[in-house]
Amino acid sequence: MQKVKLGVIREGKTPPDRRVPLTPNKCDEALHAFPNLDLVVQSSDIRAFSDDEYRALGVTVQPEVADCDVLLGVKEVPVEQLIPGKTYLFFSHTVKKQPANRELLRQVLQKRITLIDYELLTNERGERVIAFGRWAGIVGAYNGLLTYGRKYGLYQLKPAYQCQDMEDMEEEFFKVKRLPPIKLAVTGSGRVAQGALEVLRRMGIRQVSVYDYLYLDFNEPVFTQLRSSDYNARRDGRVWDTPDFHRNPQEYGSTFGKFLPVTDVLIACAYWHPAAPRLFSEEDTRRPDFRPRVIADVTCDVNGSIPTTKRSTTIPEPTFDYNPATGELRPPYSAPTHLTVMAVDNLPCELPRNASRDFGRQLIDNVLPHLLGGDPQGVLERATIACNGELTTRYQYLNDYVAD
Repeated sequence: MQKVKLGVIREGKTPPDRRVPLTPNKCDEALHAFPNLDLVVQSSDIRAFSDDEYRALGVTVQPEVADCDVLLGVKEVPVEQLIPGKTYLFFSHTVKKQPANRELLRQVLQKRITLIDYELLTNERGERVIAFGRWAGIVGAYNGLLTYGRKYGLYQLKPAYQCQDMEDMEEEFFKVKRLPPIKLAVTGSGRVAQGALEVLRRMGIRQVSVYDYLYLDFNEPVFTQLRSSDYNARRDGRVWDTPDFHRNPQEYGSTFGKFLPVTDVLIACAYWHPAAPRLFSEEDTRRPDFRPRVIADVTCDVNGSIPTTKRSTTIPEPTFDYNPATGELRPPYSAPTHLTVMAVDNLPCELPRNASRDFGRQLIDNVLPHLLGGDPQGVLERATIACNGELTTRYQYLNDYVAD
């Protein structure tokens, strides 16, 4: 089989992203698993894994990667760093016509680059085969508890990005034993929600049923997991239908109001479609029985499912306050009556070593076999946005997005 030379590129986006698609160990594993693979790593001083860690395992590290056939990154590649005629895999954030990346896709087409987007890699059932979602949930839930502790002066958790890795972060979990008997709600059932649930369980917080969460009081902190059917209903009163909800979200309304009087911390992990109902309204935050005072908006859809998420936040400054009386955003922890919102939009970056190991595992198991074996199942084909200067058939709808 023909040799393929793969290059792990240096991340160029600002602020810098310290994650990598393949860790040193995963590079070594891939080279042993695929005889037709040649692999090099572009030198970088910002990665969570140093150049020397790659060299120690015999992986070639070099300043340029123009001699490679396929280039792997994580975040969007700055347009001035794109190499014409290459095949790239990274998260392009273009398929929803995101304004910030319009020029990126234009340059991809102009430079006749083949762009394969990780977000679009799916199996025959349409399920994503590679993602960082679990780590968004893990860090998001941790940040939610960190925010609650700071807001009420209960404890000070070390921020996740200051931890060496997940194991280091877990050393902080014991501090949340000081929690009062609050109730936490996690929305969603996918990778992101599973990551959040994992953290709450490891912290020793007890999970309860949705019914008990709504109607019982507890003398310890508890959490529940809310699926779409728990807080949405058809407007015409017909029975809940999950496939129909995903096809026709506009036909449904939110019933989340019943959870507002009993929820202290909301950890929002559910995917949200713009046609779907919001969980609550800004007007709801002024209700006398509106109880949440901390929201960890892990999905971070600005002006999306959580109407108080007016902007995203950064890893060093992860929170802001929302004043229900005025609708204004204020500095975090400025008043007990304010709603404190955590809306970091790149949460997996806070634990780059763990997130990269997990991502590399998925890359080796679910992507490289297709990349190096001819793609008979069309996994790469479905995720290819552009090829030879043209948008592929599936992504022709982006023509007006890239038009002058």
